Order: sequence, then C-alpha cells, then structure tokens
Amino acid sequence: MADVAVVGGGVGGLAAAIRLAAAGHDVTLLERNAELGGKLTVRSRDGFTFETGPSLLTLPRVFDDLFRVAGTSLPQEVDLVRLDPACRYRFADGSGFDTHDRVDDTVASLEAMSPGSGAEYRAFLDHGRRVWEVAERSFFAGPIESPLRLVRRMRSPLDLLAIDPLRTLAGRAAASFTDPRLRRFVGRYATYSGSSPFLAPATLACIPWIEASLGAWYPRGGLGTLRDALAGTARTLGVHVATGAEVVEVLADDRAVRGVRRADGEIVEAGVVVADVDALHLYGDLLDDRGALRQARRAPRSSSGFVLLLGVEGATPMLAHHNVAFSADERAEFGALFGPRRQPVADPTVYVCCSARTDASQAPAGCENWFVLVNTPEGRGVDWSRHASGYRDHLLEVLAHRGWDLAGRVRFCEVVTPLDIEARYRSPGGSIYGTSSNGRRAAFLRPANRGPRRGLYLVGGSSHPGGGLPLVAMSGAIVAGMVAEDLAR
Repeated sequence: MADVAVVGGGVGGLAAAIRLAAAGHDVTLLERNAELGGKLTVRSRDGFTFETGPSLLTLPRVFDDLFRVAGTSLPQEVDLVRLDPACRYRFADGSGFDTHDRVDDTVASLEAMSPGSGAEYRAFLDHGRRVWEVAERSFFAGPIESPLRLVRRMRSPLDLLAIDPLRTLAGRAAASFTDPRLRRFVGRYATYSGSSPFLAPATLACIPWIEASLGAWYPRGGLGTLRDALAGTARTLGVHVATGAEVVEVLADDRAVRGVRRADGEIVEAGVVVADVDALHLYGDLLDDRGALRQARRAPRSSSGFVLLLGVEGATPMLAHHNVAFSADERAEFGALFGPRRQPVADPTVYVCCSARTDASQAPAGCENWFVLVNTPEGRGVDWSRHASGYRDHLLEVLAHRGWDLAGRVRFCEVVTPLDIEARYRSPGGSIYGTSSNGRRAAFLRPANRGPRRGLYLVGGSSHPGGGLPLVAMSGAIVAGMVAEDLAR
C-alpha cells in the first residue's frame, strides 16, 4: 500500500482520504485553514448559526455509500430531515409557487399559479429521470479524459440522445414549459454549478428530478454536522489530519510525485498525492507545469457570490427554509455574470436560506438566521474592498422591494465578498464551484482527475465531475478507484 498525501480538507479531499484509508493506505491530510470541510463551513455569532457554503443536501446515498466504506452509515452519523416545502419561489410580478416533498403537492402549487402547467411539470420530471439514469451510469461512473471514454460507458447511441447534451438548459426549459415563469425556474438549476442556463447543457435538467424524487435534505444541527461526521470518520480510520498546515509545493520529477512540502519546511513523503485544491492553484503555485496550467485555464470558470449574514429579530411571514426571489430580466442578469462586461447585477435573483425555520437551534428564540446570496461574476474586475458596503445596502433595498423589508429588525450584518472566497479557499477570482458547466465541451475541458505526473490525482469542484456536495464526494470515489487500478498495474 502506498503512502498518500491529501492536500486540502474539503469534502472531496475527506471523501478520498476516507476511501483510501479504508483500503489500507497510510493517509496524511493537510489543510491550510484551521478547520476541515472546505466550503462546507459554519459561522456562529450571538446565538445565530449560518451555513456559509452548501445549505442543502441532495443525493444522500452518495454519502451513505461513503460512510459504509468506513463501517458506519449516513443515518448513524447525522439526523436528516426531508424538507417540505423544499423551496419557495417568487417572481418579479409577485406570483410564486412552492416545490414540495410530494410531486402531487408541487403540481397543485403550480396549478394554482399557472393552470395547465402541472402536466408539463410531470413530463419535465420524467425527462429529467431519463437523463439521470443515463448520466449516473456513464458521466458519474468514472473519470472522463475524452468524449470517447464517456461514450464507451454508454449502452447505445440512444443514451447520448437521452442526456440532451447539445441543447442548452434554457432551450430545454422553453421546449418544456409554456409559462415563461417556469422557464425561469428551470434556468435557476444552472446556478447549482455556477453556470448560465443559456450556456450550460440541458443535461442539468436531471437536477430538478433529483430534488423532487430523491429529496431535498437538511441535517438537523446544520450542514456542519455532516462536515464533523466526515472529519471524525477520517480520524477513526487512522487518517493523520493536520490543520493550519499549508502546502507550498508538490514534490515531483518529470515522471512521478514523491510528496509535498509544507510552508514550515516539513516534507511529507508520499507516492500518491491527491490535490483537493483548485487546478489553477495546483498548476500555478504548487507544481510547475505550464502545459497543465494552460489546459486548466481553458475550462470555463464558475460564478462567484456576494453574501449577507443577517441576524434578524422577529418572524417573517411566508418565509420558508429555502427561498428564491427572481429578478425581472433573466438575460440581463446572466449577461452581467458571464458576458464580456462582467459586473455586479443591479437586479439580481436573491436566494435566502433561513434554517431556523426547520431547526430552532440555529437562532435565538424569536429570531431568524438569514443567509442571503446573489451571484456575481468571478474575477478581479470589481474592487470589493471599496464597493462591498454600497452593494450590501443595495441588496437590503432589493430585499425590501421583493417584500422582505428588514428595517429595524437586523441585529447585525456580515458581508462575504468574492475577495473573501478567493482568499480563504485559494479559488482564483472567488469562483465558488471552480469550473462551470458553460458550453457543450465544458465537461471535457475540466482538469482531469489524473494529473500529469504518476501518482498525482485531482478531486474537488474544479475537476470531474464538478462542484456541489454530492459531486465532489463522487470525485473522491472516482479517484480512490483510480488509485487502486493504477497501483494494481
């Protein structure tokens, strides 16, 4: 068995470490921050708790499979609640609907807003199911280093047609729904990977089916309980965990890796290095490989985000655990995010998470914990050190315009900008998900899970299969399988 160094303790790195340690490898995990979890982070203040990264768990069986490798299970580690409603949607004209735990209930909510749309929704979900059935056994089943490798995992040419890769998500929405408001609803799922519905493939239509059929879940106590369970499981398996341990170099010759060097000068020798860091950081700072860096730069970057953490007094009528208030102009919004003149969106779609609606432990009695997120362009085109306070005030005005006037109710307001995201996670430009799904070739432009040196592997949002909690956990499984195959040769 090889010694393994995992650089980065995000969910992808933890997943890989758990699987490799369970397989008998001697694993050392090095995390530059003071706590594990990567973007799965929690902020607490004055009795309020905020999930500052993922706030929803989908595809829980991905994590159940991971824990079972270690001899436990997801139900043993966290107390999951299936949310109902899963999300409350509101449009610029004041109309809206809820997605529920039961499809029949969602259909009833849709029919109340848009008569006749229920049948369209059922047909759309059925299409999403077919997409997922093919994607699960092909796209997510292993590494993708070329289109040919993906095609080889398909059963027939009909599989390629089923995943709808040539149409955009916006195109699929237009073909599926008569009501333009429901096209907006579908387009939102592109933002799950920091993408635009006008650029991302219609394959993403499987996500609404996943939520509707497999559930939208919340771990009681917050998503931090999942992070703690992963970290505890890794330690129980014997993973040597070091926090506050920044890696400054991946040691390698022209053929293979031989370990990593920490910022304090300590060398950790390893025949396998798993990098749970952004590929641009890996090839730009940790390993001198201009070819790999040039290739990584070809992958489209995901959007970033601007966040308000609000401690709010009192109860807000009609507020759910998850809420989305759409902008008036979808094309203008995504044009600002991904167009040639990228800039903060003046009229953004706003996502509000208030986990205290489900879990009273997340806020003081009689209060609410508001996590407010709007998408912003990645990159350094905005001087957030100068403009953060102005955009904060603007977003509070946007909230009031959307029916959430918090005047006189806010105990405190903390701001997280793209600069903060970049600094904490070494994610260039503050890209939340690393690479996006924009473009028909996006999946093949992502940096490969196998690096350019023998023994080097990549996990996390910038590599296959992309960003988001279940996907980065899948990347850990893919890489653990690759390590086993490569060492067996």
